[in-house]
Amino acid sequence: MNIRLIEGQDADPQQEARNLLARAAALAALDTLSPPDALDTVAYRSAGNTLVVGSRADALPLADRLAAALPVTVLLLDEGEDMPAPSLRIYPVFQARALVLSGWLGAFEATWQVAGRAPEHARFDLVADLGAAPRIGAHQRPHGYYAPGPGLATDAEELDALADELLEMVGDFEKPKYFQYKERLCAHSRNERTGCNACIAICSAEAISGAGDLVKVNPYLCAGCGACTTVCPTGALAYAYPSAEHTGRRVQAMLNAYFDAGGSDPVLLFHGVPGAAMLVGLERDGQALPARVLPVGLHHAASTGIDVWLAALAWGAAGVAVLTTDEEAPQYVGALERQMAVVQDAMAGLGYAGPHVQLLRAGSVQELGLAMGHAPRGAVPARRAGFHLARDKRDTLEYALDHLYRHAPVQPDEVALAPGSPFGALAVDQTACSLCMSCVGACPAHALQDGQGLPQLRFIEKNCVQCGLCADTCPEDAIALVPRLSFLPARKQPVVLADTQPFHCIRCSKPFGTVRMIEAMLARLSGHPAFAGNLDRMRMCGDCRVVDMMAPQGEMTIGQASELKRR
Repeated sequence: MNIRLIEGQDADPQQEARNLLARAAALAALDTLSPPDALDTVAYRSAGNTLVVGSRADALPLADRLAAALPVTVLLLDEGEDMPAPSLRIYPVFQARALVLSGWLGAFEATWQVAGRAPEHARFDLVADLGAAPRIGAHQRPHGYYAPGPGLATDAEELDALADELLEMVGDFEKPKYFQYKERLCAHSRNERTGCNACIAICSAEAISGAGDLVKVNPYLCAGCGACTTVCPTGALAYAYPSAEHTGRRVQAMLNAYFDAGGSDPVLLFHGVPGAAMLVGLERDGQALPARVLPVGLHHAASTGIDVWLAALAWGAAGVAVLTTDEEAPQYVGALERQMAVVQDAMAGLGYAGPHVQLLRAGSVQELGLAMGHAPRGAVPARRAGFHLARDKRDTLEYALDHLYRHAPVQPDEVALAPGSPFGALAVDQTACSLCMSCVGACPAHALQDGQGLPQLRFIEKNCVQCGLCADTCPEDAIALVPRLSFLPARKQPVVLADTQPFHCIRCSKPFGTVRMIEAMLARLSGHPAFAGNLDRMRMCGDCRVVDMMAPQGEMTIGQASELKRR
């Protein structure tokens, strides 16, 4: 196959030539930017203590190759074979019936069972897993863990390559700490109720887990794909290396240079390392990207989302494409599709014609070539934006959406979005809401607020991330999520979702709750034997309730005795 992609049969050759020169200028603009600096690093230390796992035919040849330079332990998993004679080996060999393995470079932990003996436990720096199924099943495997599968001994070249790589993994190593975590923004959980679980569900390295109301990210397992930061609705997880601001500067520099050189309808093609190799293959195959497509290399294709894409569209890009290959984790594809649906719904709702986003799932150079012939060409704002990407993800989204709305062909009050979108309002059933304020305490984004002394439930729509914690926490099931994009000024101001009359203490007349809350409480407690005879106390404020409880029961007071005497 040897074709050169030309967009459309009636493409203007002169504009194509200008676009080609403009793309060269855009790529050259990247050379003027300084590379990002890692704010923090993660350190590993390996002494080379290696565990080799597999069948006797596979594991022993590799162990023999390594044993002259590294301490080696072998676990044979093929039951029924005779144990090798100990005198022939300078390293321990065990016939393991079961193996549990976890960890990372310099800190692997293995537990295995040997027939007739108690479970054994040991730590290793490196693991060569030659079994049919990897013992560590994460799609993105930890550093120091190699799982080429069985049959290694039959390929001398592959055996030598793995041995050489293991021999190189001795010493001190470091990598960037790819993420920043802002606990105050996390919407994972409140009051033992799970809200947002997006980062945990998408992590292909299994580096993220729940930790009470928050999440915990293991920096040693984190591979820097950035997918967690892409799906995080609040910006609690942010990409630190490179930062969103740095990616934004790269995109802006490319677009500015492209437009200054006379280019038109640019499309940003975001790709990771596997995608870069595919683009090289495309060129070797005699094909070419459309001249208006600007490739933007990333550490990983999943590391950008709606904040970067909407900003790019506000800066004048006619489209955004993300290239994924068979090497990326399958859950990334679904997450990127959902993110793109939010962007496309927003652009369509504002009247911008045409497709603006494209997810390329290319398994071969030929598939990529055909897909890029249909690169998006959506309508753009009449005026290009000049803002920069902010450190806070929600601020960037606010800047981009505000600009796209001000220059939109259509300016609706709101745009409906699909469930699961990170923008929206709440619908509160006022007849059911008791104003207990449980939802206020559960809201991680401060979108829900109390009435500042008044019996009111207030809501700031701009802050809402649709995590669902409020609806899950509400004891009355009075809250429903309404995914949408609102462009009304009121979205930035507190609005009253529910209010009621205050309830006054029957003893001192001080307001201490709401009529709905007290009525709901009385209805629930009236049949309980512990409260049936003391319901009046439920109508008292806290102070009067204590006074009433401490008052002598069945004894005549001085005032009552005087009254009887007068009678």
